Amino acid sequence: MRSPTQQQLRPDQVAGLVLAATGVDVIRSAELGGGGFAAVWRVDLAEPVDVLDLPDGPAGVGSATTLVLKAGPPSGTPLLTYEAGMIPAEAEYLRLVAVGAPAVPVPRVVRQGRGGGVEGDWVLTTFLPGTPLPDLPAGVGGRVRHDVGAALHAVHEITGDRFGYDGPRPHGTTWRAAFTAILASLMDDAGRWALPPAHLPARRVEAALDRHGAVLDEATRPALLHFDLWDGNVLASPARSGDAAGEHRMTGLVDGERYLFGDPLVDLVSPALFRRIEDEPEHPVLAGYAEASGAPLVLDDGARTRLALYRVWLHVLMTVEMPSRGMTGPDADRRRELVTRLLDEDLTRLGV
Repeated sequence: MRSPTQQQLRPDQVAGLVLAATGVDVIRSAELGGGGFAAVWRVDLAEPVDVLDLPDGPAGVGSATTLVLKAGPPSGTPLLTYEAGMIPAEAEYLRLVAVGAPAVPVPRVVRQGRGGGVEGDWVLTTFLPGTPLPDLPAGVGGRVRHDVGAALHAVHEITGDRFGYDGPRPHGTTWRAAFTAILASLMDDAGRWALPPAHLPARRVEAALDRHGAVLDEATRPALLHFDLWDGNVLASPARSGDAAGEHRMTGLVDGERYLFGDPLVDLVSPALFRRIEDEPEHPVLAGYAEASGAPLVLDDGARTRLALYRVWLHVLMTVEMPSRGMTGPDADRRRELVTRLLDEDLTRLGV
């Protein structure tokens, strides 16, 4: 089912926007699946186009003949509070990584704008090779996830000037203040969307934050976070040379529009979606992170409490966003049942 936030584009709209933005004709285009927020299209060009990084980005990226167009929701589409301006946010995330962690494979911004034959914001980026991890055989993911851990460490070395999201979206001068504002905004969104109380134990969530909020003060540096690195946002391809020839390696991290600045532990939740990564000490993401940092990642009692709070956050978000995505029917019921159970488990572990 198509989300109400995903505008329906026609090939001629896509071609017209790309021609106006780059001066190059489109020879073929196709919508890509897998996402639930933006409309995403692959675009093949008649000739290469220069990759023009934004003013504070690195020079000399080169040219590309295959691009990705990501178009946000039409103006006036009801969104969650933190989702405002997520397409410009994606461009900003890509810019930050290109400058601060250039070895991490993320798309490079080609052009970005608003309107031009489509509604709302859009960004054109380079196309990264690879297959999403869920579409690969189950046995090939270990080395790829190790690469994800190393990439996360590099991204986390980038530091922001405040905690939370950019612009007027929830943020704070401390991580505890930002996290509190983020959860409060989701609770406000639940009220605006008239989410039934049975779907969200709001009082228990607030009690967990009240009880354990002090542990969030252990995060003192606003590190750049991807937030949404579940397997579907990881691309992989077989290596072509060297000791790893034939072995799948990570070739891209995509969908950075939900980025924010905060505790690096946040980014250990989505790579182990619906599980507890702290109970899997041999998890390849942890191994890759430790190898890149030069030291084991210590997940002590404070870290475990923070990870539980971050899973609560993710599961609250996954619950609150269901009405805005138009999720109904048996699949929605199964998702709600799973997320409700996992949310209850972590709230119970947190003693509320």
